[in-house]
Amino acid sequence: MKAIRIHAYGATDVLVLEDAPMPEIGADGVLIRVAGIGVNPVDWKIRKGLMQAQRPLRFPAILGQDVSGHVARVGPLVARFKPGDRVVATRVPGAYAEYAAAVSDRVAPAPENIPLAHASGLPVAAGTAWQVLFDAGQLRAGNRVLIHAAAGGVGAFAVQLAHLAGVHVIATASGANVDLVRSLGADEVIDYRTTDFTTVARDVDLVFDTVGGETQARSFGVIRQGGRLITIASPPDMEAAKAHGVAASFERLDLNGARLGEIAGLVDRGQLRVLVERELPLSEAAEAHRLSETGHTRGKIILTTGV
Repeated sequence: MKAIRIHAYGATDVLVLEDAPMPEIGADGVLIRVAGIGVNPVDWKIRKGLMQAQRPLRFPAILGQDVSGHVARVGPLVARFKPGDRVVATRVPGAYAEYAAAVSDRVAPAPENIPLAHASGLPVAAGTAWQVLFDAGQLRAGNRVLIHAAAGGVGAFAVQLAHLAGVHVIATASGANVDLVRSLGADEVIDYRTTDFTTVARDVDLVFDTVGGETQARSFGVIRQGGRLITIASPPDMEAAKAHGVAASFERLDLNGARLGEIAGLVDRGQLRVLVERELPLSEAAEAHRLSETGHTRGKIILTTGV
């Protein structure tokens, strides 16, 4: 099979399309003929060697973890899926390839009403949004949330999911994306380039930080006493959180197939949209990484294999 592999950490030129061995599956495994691969910021961070402590690589390595496609083969203990099924999967080791091996409890039926390749944009981004808002953030109807970078891959899902749950959504975005974010369900959208969000947002129950840095530091002041800041960008300043009387945490995704199936069901019911910024062939993985590294994409970047 063809795959994008890297033989060392480095810039985008280390991403090489080449022949690679077919992945093997265990007794509870699912071999997927890949149609689409969701590109996530963690992919280029791993490529650059920025996450060696958390996710060390053995070279040559195939990046990625989100795929959608058709089941090619299943292990003897797998009863939920059969060859030919349309599926989406997460935490797949080596997603940037024509075939990928997943453990069955990380696989779910793909939505039927969107292109199969686009389903690969769901797992990490939508799963992270769900986990932060509802598992860690414990949001309920009537709560108030401030979502930063609301037009991005995670932010766009977070706005939609919070809106569905009856949460009052305040979102930051660039001026060009204000109307888009409002169409996703945001009650208030702040153009961060022209307006200081701290002058608009007040007494929110949760800040969902996908940016870090100065944005994160200034966010503590808009949270109500006893509220929470949850970040996926960088570990929060715990002393600042304590000084403002709020909780803070840095979250990492732990998504299973059951939750992924719930998310896919929302797509099938027309309640959740997958925004796709660019769709590129697998051979253009380097361009996908360059786009992702700008930090200014609207929705997801998808790699496709042409099947």
